[in-house]
Amino acid sequence: MNSQSVVPRHSLSPHAVKYWRMEELISNIIAFIVLAVLFYLDFRFDWYSWIFWVLLALAVFFVIGLVWSFLSPPLTFKSWRYDLDEEFLHLQFGIWSRTEQLVPMTKIQAVSLTQGPLMRKYQLASLSVETMGSSHAIPALPKETAAELRERIAQFAKIKEVEQ
Repeated sequence: MNSQSVVPRHSLSPHAVKYWRMEELISNIIAFIVLAVLFYLDFRFDWYSWIFWVLLALAVFFVIGLVWSFLSPPLTFKSWRYDLDEEFLHLQFGIWSRTEQLVPMTKIQAVSLTQGPLMRKYQLASLSVETMGSSHAIPALPKETAAELRERIAQFAKIKEVEQ
C-alpha cells in the first residue's frame, strides 16, 4: 500500500460532535457568566464609559464565537480522517486549511491515550503520538478503537512498555 497517495479511510467517533458541542457549551457558559458579571460591575460602580464599549465589543465577539461553536463540531468531524499501516500513521484534518501528515513508524517514540471526564461520558479517548520533534493527536476516538490503535502503533513502532 502506497501511503502517500491513499486518502485515509477512518473517521472519528460520531459522538465527537456531541462531545465538542458539550465542551463548547461549558466554555460558553463560563464566558457568559464572566461577561455578565463585568456588565453588572460596570453598571453598579459606574466605571469609565469606554469600559462599557469594550464590554459591548467583547459581547459581540462572544455571540460570533457562540455561533461558531455550534457550527464547527460537525465541520471538524467531517474534516478528520486517519489511517494506519506498517510504515506510516496518516492524518488528514482541517476545516479552512487541509493538513495532511505522514508520521513514519520508525520515528514514533511514545503513544498514549487521554480521557477526561467529559470524554468518559461519551466513551471517547484521544490518542497522542510523540516523535523526537513533534506531537500528533487523533481526537475523539471510540475508547476501544483508541486502545486497539495504540497497541497497533506500539507494535509497528516497536515501542516497549516501560515497567515501573
